[in-house]
Amino acid sequence: MRHGKKINHLGRTASHRKAMLSNMAASLILHKRVSTTVAKAKALRKYVEPLLTKSKNDTTHSRRTVFAYLQDKESVKELFDIVAEKIATRPGGYTRILKTGYRLGDNAEMCVIELVDFNEDMLAASAAAAGGAKKTRRRGGKKKEADATAPAADATSTPEVDSPTTDETKNAE
Repeated sequence: MRHGKKINHLGRTASHRKAMLSNMAASLILHKRVSTTVAKAKALRKYVEPLLTKSKNDTTHSRRTVFAYLQDKESVKELFDIVAEKIATRPGGYTRILKTGYRLGDNAEMCVIELVDFNEDMLAASAAAAGGAKKTRRRGGKKKEADATAPAADATSTPEVDSPTTDETKNAE
């Protein structure tokens, strides 16, 4: 049974796994996208997303903490100077995994993991879609506001003349 075993060991020793994820995270930050297997991409996502969150707070302590994970000065500089500006307003979900098929040699499932805010093609497509269509929300908070404003709109409109009811038409006869 695999109760409580959340980490994917990826068939490596702990030191090899740590070095591999550190190198992949540094490459992802520098190049904005990395092609790898799906299992490694999912492990990398869990490794790099907390570092991206930590980069939003540009202090000496957070820089040193991130450097302890990445061990690469250039990627830390890139992360805090360029990447942190783009993800400043995003509440999470900084990476995207796009599956690309299967590797020819061993049939491993391959993918591209990328930073969400740096894919210009998808940003342009989403901006065009957002400009033409209204964003939908799952929660019904807007309905209550619309109901509250509806009676006010009726009160300001001109009153309509009441049509005679069936009782009034009977009395008129």
